[in-house]
Amino acid sequence: MFQLRQDSLSKLTGNITLNKIPSDSPSDLSQPHHVHLAPAPTSKNNQQKQRRSILARYSSSGHLVPGSILNQEGPELSEDFEKELTQRRKTFKRLSRRRSPEEEEDKVLFGTRISEGHQNYVLMYNMLTGIRIAVGRVSAKMSRPVEEEDYGAAHKLAFDVIGDELTPGAKYDFKFKDYAPWIFRSLREKFGVDPADYLISLTSKYILSELGSPGKSGSFFYYSRDYRFIIKTIHHTEHKFMRTILKEYHNHVSANPDTLLCRYYGLHRVKLPHGRKIHFVVMGNILPPNKDIHETYDLKGSTIGRFLPEEEIKKNPYAVMKDLNWERRGKKLQLGPHKRHLFITQLLRDVRLLVRMNIMDYSLMIGVHDIIRGNKDNVRNSTLQLFQPDTKLAERRASMMKRRESKAMAYRKVIMEANPDKLNISELPNAPSDERINCVFYSDNGGFQATDEVNRPAPSLYFMGVIDILTPYDMKKKSEHFFKSMTQDRKEISAVKPRVYGKRFMGFMAKTLEHNEDVPREFQLETKERTLL
Repeated sequence: MFQLRQDSLSKLTGNITLNKIPSDSPSDLSQPHHVHLAPAPTSKNNQQKQRRSILARYSSSGHLVPGSILNQEGPELSEDFEKELTQRRKTFKRLSRRRSPEEEEDKVLFGTRISEGHQNYVLMYNMLTGIRIAVGRVSAKMSRPVEEEDYGAAHKLAFDVIGDELTPGAKYDFKFKDYAPWIFRSLREKFGVDPADYLISLTSKYILSELGSPGKSGSFFYYSRDYRFIIKTIHHTEHKFMRTILKEYHNHVSANPDTLLCRYYGLHRVKLPHGRKIHFVVMGNILPPNKDIHETYDLKGSTIGRFLPEEEIKKNPYAVMKDLNWERRGKKLQLGPHKRHLFITQLLRDVRLLVRMNIMDYSLMIGVHDIIRGNKDNVRNSTLQLFQPDTKLAERRASMMKRRESKAMAYRKVIMEANPDKLNISELPNAPSDERINCVFYSDNGGFQATDEVNRPAPSLYFMGVIDILTPYDMKKKSEHFFKSMTQDRKEISAVKPRVYGKRFMGFMAKTLEHNEDVPREFQLETKERTLL
């Protein structure tokens, strides 16, 4: 079929001649093992160069070098050349093999990874885009009473990167699911969150935690642009559990506007094409945007495994410390009679709810601001980063090009190229947000100011809240309790029954008070526990 002339090919291959390929085997043209080379009369040096050139061409294609070539008479292949040939074959195999499922899951959706964790920045950008559209939609509707079916409602949406809603068959950048939108709208109203402020806060600019790294639970924490709201990824089992307790949580918040429980403002899910489903919550930030926090404690009332070594604290003076750090440093909550009563009474109501819902493993987070030191240490300057893709600049660049790119493509490029920068604290609000004033525990310049025994102000400001309230005492925790109690004190380990956990927790909180003579030593908690298995 193809008649190859030896004289014409000689011009292309120099002194190398090719035998004619049979015309009845056109399919063999692509098979290198059918090609035979015969050395033309030439010097040994030229012959060696030509052999190396041909062998390099074969090896770079990934095919094995034909034995007819290797066995031809001529100079022996050098050891260096054989090593190079072997390395090329290995490289070709490595590059041509298919990605494993783990590699597919970890790859960046648009372009290449710019920095460690950059894929998570893109994910969070999509989360914020979905929140703005979904929350904006429910907030625009006329207010109405909450109905029973609202607790189990879920709305599915598909978007491109700029937030335009797509038809079901269109190619999407991410899919978004909004759970119980009317319930969370009601919760935001009860917590005093203005819907317009909520949407403005959750824009394309957001703050990252110190390194944007996951905590012990594997969750990532991100903050809204004004540091008021936290976006936290959660496990799908936590998401399912939250939906089962949502009604009781909503009723408790309605009856207790000063609750110390974590304030949830939204429950959502985002899914990238061919990616995992990521569930996350939006909640209120206990710590303030306008104050440096000089010490932070996470208190559970347990002593086993509840100590942060001093060497770790020296490396990071603002690290979160635990129960034994609190005790060994001789720390106490300085609250006068009036505030002490408010604190213990509300905390007891909250813990009773958690016991009733079969919840354990929660903790009281306490941030301490030294009023005398003020903000001179610039703590927030050293611990916060800002991520803000300049999408407006990308649009201008795209419009200047001869071949115009779509707005969505411009957004994808600029998000891919953006990296976090250090936060300038001048961009943070210099006063607490309005919703904090509505709660007695945030009414003193965004916190709960220390007082002496005659209720006079003291130079400390506390920021407190009960966090991590989505862990039920299920089979996993029961197994943990069984195995840990074989080697450790079963009364001191973290995984215990909710009623036991609640009593121990309240007892420890009573001991944190500087003066607790008027605080009960034993707390009556409800013994009837929900079964959510």
